Amino acid sequence: MSSLLLSGPAVEPLTVDEARAYLRVETNDEDALIGALIIGSRIHVEAQTGRALITQSWQLSLDAWPDNGRIGVVPAPLRTLDAARIYDSDGDTHALDTQAFVPDAGASTLVVLPWLLPAPGRIAGGIELDVTVGYGDAATDVPEALRQAVRLLVAHWYENRGVVATDTTRVAPLPSTITALLAPYRMLRL
Repeated sequence: MSSLLLSGPAVEPLTVDEARAYLRVETNDEDALIGALIIGSRIHVEAQTGRALITQSWQLSLDAWPDNGRIGVVPAPLRTLDAARIYDSDGDTHALDTQAFVPDAGASTLVVLPWLLPAPGRIAGGIELDVTVGYGDAATDVPEALRQAVRLLVAHWYENRGVVATDTTRVAPLPSTITALLAPYRMLRL
């Protein structure tokens, strides 16, 4: 299964003003840099955890229906299934009734009876599911531990910018507190 971002978050889990205050930067001369660090930090946290912090739209692509009828949605957490379609052998799409899918938000899974749905007509990417994922539309909807990880990562990258790795002993490693904050939120992949 592959995931494609359709529309990213409307806001970030941390504002530039909040980051500037955390960094104890008194001027707005570096707001563009701080904003870029916030975006990079959010993306890093999302990649490490397999979770979308702020509401986003994604398209999941599957080759076939899973035998057990459980479709794991990554990134998590699943909010809604917005559309489902299948490709026939001619490459035409056909909409599927989203009511055939039961969302299990707690497990970030869509449950379906695969034998009741038509098989895709093409061998790869024959099934597409559009989903909305994320903790919510506002920064305050994001669990505080993940927001703190973003703060710490912004601060780390702000203080260690320009570090070029010529050997691994000179690169400032990520603080272990970031790893500890992310650990409970990591999506386990088997």
